[in-house]
Amino acid sequence: MKVDGSLGFDLHKVPDSARAAEAAGYSGAWTAETAHDPFLPLLLAAEHTEQLELGTSIAVAFARNPMTLAYTAWDLQAYSGGRFVLGLGSQIKPHITKRFSMEWSHPAPRMRELVLAMRAIWDTWLTGAKLEFRGDFYTHTLMTPFFTPSAKELEGCGPPKVFLAGVGELMTEVAGEVCDGFICHGFTTEKYLREVTLPALERGRAKAGKTMDGFEIVGPSFVVTGNTEEEVEKAMAGTRQQIAFYGSTPAYRPVLEIHGWGGLQDELNALSKQGEWVQMGTLIDDEILNTFAVVGDPEQIAPEISKRYGDVIQRLSFYAPYESDPDRWRSVMEALLAA
Repeated sequence: MKVDGSLGFDLHKVPDSARAAEAAGYSGAWTAETAHDPFLPLLLAAEHTEQLELGTSIAVAFARNPMTLAYTAWDLQAYSGGRFVLGLGSQIKPHITKRFSMEWSHPAPRMRELVLAMRAIWDTWLTGAKLEFRGDFYTHTLMTPFFTPSAKELEGCGPPKVFLAGVGELMTEVAGEVCDGFICHGFTTEKYLREVTLPALERGRAKAGKTMDGFEIVGPSFVVTGNTEEEVEKAMAGTRQQIAFYGSTPAYRPVLEIHGWGGLQDELNALSKQGEWVQMGTLIDDEILNTFAVVGDPEQIAPEISKRYGDVIQRLSFYAPYESDPDRWRSVMEALLAA
């Protein structure tokens, strides 16, 4: 199992963070698109590392278009020497339409077409073939030499891998069909992963005439741990609130329903509309917490992760929505790599 770390978003600190992650033995390091751009830190990380894989988990696909994504991903792949992974996600409609002021419609078919269009653009740049992509959502038919990167820039590595994040079955099938990997949302349980996610990925792979061989799954990663009782309590509180936040989203209701907790989504959603974020966390009892998160002392984390997901996922990044000691994650990472 590959174990990945995080780079953070303070551009002044990224070089040191990247070097430290590589020195510690992490397989990769990811950024997320939250309050900052997800791509800029990766350029710095590529400059200051030699082997560390670098990716977005995730960049918001529908805030951009296939051409802009193709250029950015191409440049990061070239500069890193083939170490870039383009991790995409759809976000939810209100953010796309109200925050980014972009179009929203049929997210799964649109995502499928976006990835295929991006691959068509890369193929044109690599082979010189005429760009002739015509779809229901995107059309790309113009590419002149002045705007075409040199194929030599990707010699020895080819275009970047494309991973897709998702929860629903349709988006998950798209990942299996047109992508190289799947990023499980943090709001995923072992039961949902095995009974819903995996079958959907397999259906997508079958559509493309492919098996799961070589396809990477980045596993769910909520982890609650600490070196003292006080640290564990803070970790629990932060994780309960994050689980509650995700649980309030209607699109994620199926994850709760598979455990018989569908009614909880209504309660969380109502509280979210009232801005009762702290109270929402109190609805996440110990059973729910332990279902979504691996909870235990530092030495218990790696064995439990391996038990739940070791036969299913190929890589893992820790999701700890609370302040924590980096050395703690290093010891867990070492245990996972040694398993």
